Amino acid sequence: MLHRLKSPKSPVNIQHQERLRPLDRAALVITTRVGTMSFFLVIFTWTAVWLLWNVLAPVSLRFDPAPAFVFWLFLSNMIQIFLMPLVMVGQNLQGAHSELRAEYDHETVTEMKSQLAAILAKLEALPELKGDKPATP
Repeated sequence: MLHRLKSPKSPVNIQHQERLRPLDRAALVITTRVGTMSFFLVIFTWTAVWLLWNVLAPVSLRFDPAPAFVFWLFLSNMIQIFLMPLVMVGQNLQGAHSELRAEYDHETVTEMKSQLAAILAKLEALPELKGDKPATP
């Protein structure tokens, strides 16, 4: 009789989700959005519109004079200052999730190796059970 693989009590992804605190969840949501091409396009468009407006618009409508663009630099730096630690937190959380998956994979492979060894031992014993001589290489 073959032993069946034990199913995990809780899948690794669910286990990881259960360990996350609300702030961790928020960090993951933000970092997964920041790491997309859509976010890049939003930031690129915002920057292009801001700079073009303040260079090409009538002087009376410009609110951040060129070439300094002080307000744009301030806002850009604030975005960077807030996103850098969030991205690092998100990477740490994703790293912890990867470690959980690697641990689960290792346990699964180890269990499968022991079960394969048991199957091979039973297969090798089959000729002896039938009364046949084992084949010699």
